[in-house]
Amino acid sequence: MSRTPSRDVESALLDAAEQILASEGPAALTVRRVAGCAGIAPMGVYNRFTGKQGLLEALFVKGFEGLQRSVGAATGADARARLRDAALRYRAFAVGNPQHYSLMFDHMHEVEPGEEALLRAYEAFHQLVVLVADVRAGGPFGAGTDVEVAQQCWSALHGSVSLELLGVRFDDDPATGYARLVDALLAGLDRVAEA
Repeated sequence: MSRTPSRDVESALLDAAEQILASEGPAALTVRRVAGCAGIAPMGVYNRFTGKQGLLEALFVKGFEGLQRSVGAATGADARARLRDAALRYRAFAVGNPQHYSLMFDHMHEVEPGEEALLRAYEAFHQLVVLVADVRAGGPFGAGTDVEVAQQCWSALHGSVSLELLGVRFDDDPATGYARLVDALLAGLDRVAEA
């Protein structure tokens, strides 16, 4: 086994872990398996990540960073269009990275993320809070604080995506069905604000 330069060890281990996660899911992530895939001695996982938990936490953080980038890249003619696009990008991230998404949400109890990792996860949620605040700056939208309205949005989006990833289909075309859900959610928040 050739020796990997020290600066590349962490990157090689994370790349290997992401490959295993994407192809086989969270259950396949073991220290020995990741190290073998990376061509690095298992001790490298302990030296760089203090073991499997540290590696899982690093993957958890990378997942939320990816989600944040995806949602943060939303575009549109106005704040409402950007919020809608962000919601569509949320699904695209989840469907494009189903095993990573599962690690981030379904396996959080196994990851046991620390305070810093949870803060990184919150930054992804904060992206949604900012989008909601931008919509609300233009007029009434939903009831409660910006954070509460963002939580309502995230709950609906996450619920729909999670069901889809489990194989539950309400529509022949899941993307179209999801877009209808997003439009209904936004219309509903408009009506709540008008009441």
